[in-house]
Amino acid sequence: MDTEERVRKGVAYFKEGYNCAQSVVMAFADYYGLDEAFAAHISGSFGGGIGRMRETCGTACGMFMLAGLEVKGDYPDQELKKKNYEVVQRLAADFKAQTGSIICKELLGLNKQRADGTIPEIKIVATPEPRTDEYYKKRPCVRMVETAIRIYCNYLEETNK
Repeated sequence: MDTEERVRKGVAYFKEGYNCAQSVVMAFADYYGLDEAFAAHISGSFGGGIGRMRETCGTACGMFMLAGLEVKGDYPDQELKKKNYEVVQRLAADFKAQTGSIICKELLGLNKQRADGTIPEIKIVATPEPRTDEYYKKRPCVRMVETAIRIYCNYLEETNK
């Protein structure tokens, strides 16, 4: 499957109602021989900036989860951990360079300063918003899914030559 097919697959998952992290991980389930339901469950907690807390973007978390599958060896080996962290840091840097941040609330524009100089408090709620046309218009999440999948495909192409 080429990059654009994976991108289409990930976006389709997102539009079906899967969260951003699930959409990225599930787009690679076949590549890693993972059952799609397992991939959805294992990545489900990372959507919405980790449990909808608006912290690290779920699409970035999805890439980081996949990176752990690429680093071969047996934990708790220190060199293995170092190699994994290097890969995660590289993916994070690429994502930040293309999107401006790896933080969900920043990508969503929820931390914009008001005219009086204050930043509004972000209400953390567990209930996801319904997926409507309005939802997709105000959220860059589809673009984040696309970006994360392209970055990860690029990483795989470079490292598996």
